[in-house]
Amino acid sequence: MKKIFKKGEVVLFQGDSITDCGRDRNDLTSLGGGYPKVIAELYNTLYQDHGVTFINKGISGNRVTDLLNRYDNDFKAIKPDFLSILIGINDTWRRYDNNDPTSTKDFADNYRILLEKVKKDLPDCKLMLIEPFVLYSLLDRRTWREDLDPKIHVVRELAKEYADYYLPMDGIFAKAEVEQYTCVEIAGDGVHPSPIGHNIIAQEYIKALS
Repeated sequence: MKKIFKKGEVVLFQGDSITDCGRDRNDLTSLGGGYPKVIAELYNTLYQDHGVTFINKGISGNRVTDLLNRYDNDFKAIKPDFLSILIGINDTWRRYDNNDPTSTKDFADNYRILLEKVKKDLPDCKLMLIEPFVLYSLLDRRTWREDLDPKIHVVRELAKEYADYYLPMDGIFAKAEVEQYTCVEIAGDGVHPSPIGHNIIAQEYIKALS
């Protein structure tokens, strides 16, 4: 693995519960127990004097509109040199558990506004978009496809316009399920990754940058 980040750079992880993963929100150094922690620990092990700051600002339950609402404090004020965003599953999930849908158009429009802000205010920041995903660990997750798939395509199209890197995690997890693991081993509820799932995200994240 080559050295990815320069000394003194700030790496920001953004998203929902998958990124949050139990972090202490009162401690800026807390990375939670998921893929941000795995990435930082691996980097720290390989490059002990790298001087890179890793920050996790994922918040459980967030949708794209929530990222937009906290943009000033949790994006712009941090001034990251590298930013990754994993968002979208709650924009689908709330349709099915709370009768509170997010249309594909609203999802696309709000995500675009967010990315326009990033490009305007943080022009030198490298950007990675990570597509949302669902596995069929529970039977009802199959019905989510009609809502989630169009949103995945939105993220892919936005990545072409705005991102420096893209992680097609829905497809990556499908491949892992065929070749190596079961759905339940990757994410017991089809959404929240197990340690195996988080390690897959971390590995693909680093692979994309390398």
